[in-house]
Amino acid sequence: MRENFTVTLLLLAIFAAMLCFAKAQNAPTQLVSAVNELKQQQAQIADNQTKIDSKIADLVETIRVARIFMSRAGGKHKPSKP
Repeated sequence: MRENFTVTLLLLAIFAAMLCFAKAQNAPTQLVSAVNELKQQQAQIADNQTKIDSKIADLVETIRVARIFMSRAGGKHKPSKP
């Protein structure tokens, strides 16, 4: 009876160790995929920021030109604050 209990306990310990080892091997794969996904997101964010900066520059230029035309036409405008 005691021998069966010892063998069962030993098999249970081996099974638990194998499960932990399998999870440990899966973790680096998940980590690599998460890092790759973050790299893709960072590239997308940088691309979006470039597009936003370009649109803001276009808007600033449009406002500048509109103020020039308004001042030439005799309209009131407030100069931009530096």
